Amino acid sequence: MAMTKNIVLLFTLILFHNLSYTQTQPWQGKFEPIDNMISPPNSYRTASGAPGKAYWQQRADYKIKATLDESNNTITGEETITYYNNSPDDLSYIWIQLEQNVNRKGNEDFGSFYNDIKDSINARQMQFLTRAIDFPAGYSIKYIKDVNGNSMKSLVNNTMMKVLLTEPLKSGSSLSFSIAWSYPITDRSMYFLSREGYEYFPEDDNTVYLIAHWFPRMAVYNDTEGWQNKQFQRLGEFALEFGDYSIEITVPEDHIIASTGILQNSSDVLTKTQQNRLNEARGSFDKPVMIVTKDEAENNEKTKSAKQKTWKFKASNVRDFAFASSRKFLWDAQAVKLSSNTVMAMSFYPKEGLPVWKEESTKAIKNALEVYSDATFDYPYPVAISVNTSNIGMEFPMISFNGGRPKNGKISNAAKQGMIGTIVHEVGHNWFPMIVSSDERKWMWMDEGLNTFLHQRTVAERYPGFRSTTPKSIVPFMSGDKNILRPIMTTSDSELLTQFGNNFYMKPTVGLQMLRNSIVGRELFDQAFKEYANRWKYKHPNPADFFRTLEDASAVDLDWFYRGWFFTTDNVDMELTDVKWFKVNEEEFNNKDQKKTVKLKIEGENSGGKAKDFSSGPEAITMTSTPDGSYGGFLSRIDEPELRKQLSGKNIYEITIKNIGGLVMPVTIEWIFTDGSNEIDTLPAEVWRRNEYEIKKTFLKEKEVSKVNLDPNFEFADTDMKNNTFPKVETPSEFDAFKAKKTNN
Repeated sequence: MAMTKNIVLLFTLILFHNLSYTQTQPWQGKFEPIDNMISPPNSYRTASGAPGKAYWQQRADYKIKATLDESNNTITGEETITYYNNSPDDLSYIWIQLEQNVNRKGNEDFGSFYNDIKDSINARQMQFLTRAIDFPAGYSIKYIKDVNGNSMKSLVNNTMMKVLLTEPLKSGSSLSFSIAWSYPITDRSMYFLSREGYEYFPEDDNTVYLIAHWFPRMAVYNDTEGWQNKQFQRLGEFALEFGDYSIEITVPEDHIIASTGILQNSSDVLTKTQQNRLNEARGSFDKPVMIVTKDEAENNEKTKSAKQKTWKFKASNVRDFAFASSRKFLWDAQAVKLSSNTVMAMSFYPKEGLPVWKEESTKAIKNALEVYSDATFDYPYPVAISVNTSNIGMEFPMISFNGGRPKNGKISNAAKQGMIGTIVHEVGHNWFPMIVSSDERKWMWMDEGLNTFLHQRTVAERYPGFRSTTPKSIVPFMSGDKNILRPIMTTSDSELLTQFGNNFYMKPTVGLQMLRNSIVGRELFDQAFKEYANRWKYKHPNPADFFRTLEDASAVDLDWFYRGWFFTTDNVDMELTDVKWFKVNEEEFNNKDQKKTVKLKIEGENSGGKAKDFSSGPEAITMTSTPDGSYGGFLSRIDEPELRKQLSGKNIYEITIKNIGGLVMPVTIEWIFTDGSNEIDTLPAEVWRRNEYEIKKTFLKEKEVSKVNLDPNFEFADTDMKNNTFPKVETPSEFDAFKAKKTNN
C-alpha cells in the first residue's frame, strides 16, 4: 500500500510539473511531425514514400498527323487517342487539355501582371497590357468522333474540354476516339513568357517554329485529386499521362525538324550526306559532328520550296511530344556513353547562334546527361536535343527550347554562362518532371526546385568558374517582408510573379543543398535522393512521397526541416548573444576540507552587463566532490581526481545562442584561437528541441579563444551575419572585412 501511495505521489508531482511548464512555456511545435500537413499514406502511396501495391495511373497513346502551313502560320492535325482506364473508378466523362486557348483574347493571360500604367512604358509592355494589335489564337475543333465515326459531345471551358461518354468507361478498359483540330501559331514576341510559337527573322524572311502543347492532350486522373483539370494560366505548367506516340509531321521540303522521339524515315527526309554524317556522329564520343553546316543552312535560307515532305517519329513511354522546324537550322550531333546505354546529344540553331552554340550547346547536353544520370538513373531515351531560341527556356521529353544568343557573333561571359545554364537546366527537366512526373500545375517546386538543385550540381562539377546558387543566394529573399512572402508549399499559379523564381527554384535548391552538405551528409543524402528518383520514375509523385522517401532512405528525422523550410516563411537568424570563459579553480582541491571559491572579475559584471570580449580573463569556478546521494543506487563512482586532471589548465566556454528568425537549423561554431588556429564544432538542429528560442552549450578547449563565429561558411542562409560573432563586430568596415574573408574562403 505504501508503494502505491509513492507511485501516486510521483505521478502527481510529474503532472504538476508539466502543468506548470505549459503555463509558462506555450507549446512550440517546430519539431512536431508533419503528418497532419501532408496526405496520409494508403494502399496507393505507402508510409515509406514508395508507390503502394495498389498504385495505379492512367495511360494515353497518340497517333497524330499534322501539317505546318508556313504561308499562314497554322497547324492542322488529326489525332487518335487511346485512353486506358487503369483506375478503380468508372468514368462517365474525360477531360482534355486545350492549352492553345490561353492565347485567345479575353482569356486569362499574363496581361494582369503588367496592370499598372507608368509615365514611360515601352511598346511591348503596352501590347501586353492592351493587346491593341490583335491576332487570332486558340483551337478550332473540327470534330470529335468515336471508333465508329459517331460524334461525341464536348463542352469547352477555357483551356479544358470535357468529353461526355455515352457509356461509362469501365475500370480496366480502354477507349479510342479521334479529334480533328487546327490553330494559328502565335508570334512569340506578342506574349510575355511565351513557351512556344514562331520567331520571325526579317533579314532573310525566314521563320523558326517552336511547336509545343500543340495537340489536344489527356488530363491526368489520379488517386489524390481525381481529374487534374486546373486551367492553364501560363505560369503553372503541365500534368500529363505517359504513353506511346506515332507522329507524322508535314512541313516545307527544305525544313529540318528537331523532335521528341526517333526518326523513322531518315532516307525520305535526309540527304545521303546527312545520313552518313549522322551515322558518323553515332560513333563520335569526343566532339560533335555537323549534320547540317553553316553554308548549307545559309543556302537553304535563300529559296523557299513550294513542295512538302513528311517526317515520321515514334516515341515510347513519354508524357508529351514537341518539335521545332525551320530551313534555318544548323545541326550537330555527338554520342554520349552512359553506363547502360548510348544517347545522341544534338543541337539545332540558326546561324545567329554562332559561334557559341556550335562551341557549347552539345557539350552542355553531354555534361547534363552525365551528372544527372549519376545522381539519379541513366537517361533512358535515345536522343537529347537543344534548340536555340531568342529567349526563355522550355522543356519537353527529349527536346528543349533554350534562349541565349550572341549579338553579331559576340557574347558576354555572363550571357554565355546564362545560356549554358539554361541548356543544362532544360535538359535536366527530362528527369524532373518528364520521367519523375510530378504535377507542375500544382507543385512547381517539385520539378523546378529538384531540377535546379541538380542543375547547380552540374554547374559546380563541370563549370567550376561559373557563378552558382548557394545558401547565401536566398538571403535577400528570405529577409523580405513576411506580409507578402509565401511558403514553398504554394500552388504554381498562386505565387506572386516577383517571388516565384526564388520560391519555386532557388529556395528548394538551397534547402536540398543544406540537407546534402550540412544536415544529412552527402553519401546518405545522395542515396536517398536517388531512391526517390528510382521509386517514382514514370510515375506521379506528390510532396508527401518525396518527404517520406528522404526520411525512409536516410534514417534522419527531417520533419522539423520540412515544416520550417517548406511550410513557413520563417528565416534563419541566429544571434550569438553571449560567450562566457571559465577555468576550474584548482586551489580548492589541494585540501579536501577546504571549500574555497575564487571568482575573477568579468568586465561589466558588476553593473549587470556581459563581457564584451575575453580581455578580462576567465572566471574561476568551483568543482566540488559529488555527494553519494547524487549517484542514487549506482555503486560505481566517477574518478574525480582524473576528471580534475583532465580539466587542469583547460578552458571551458559557455555560449548562448538566440533564434531570432524563427527557423531552427543546426549550429556551426568556429573557434579562432589566440595562436591563429581555428576549429569547427557542429550541433544538430535537435539542440533546439527543448527551447526553440534560446540554447546554451558548454565546450572544453585546450587553447584560449580570441573569437567565436556562427555559421562561418554561410551554410544555412543566416540573414544577419552581424550578430554571429563574439566579440561583436562593432563597425561596418569590420563586418565587411569578415564577410570578404569568408566569401574568399
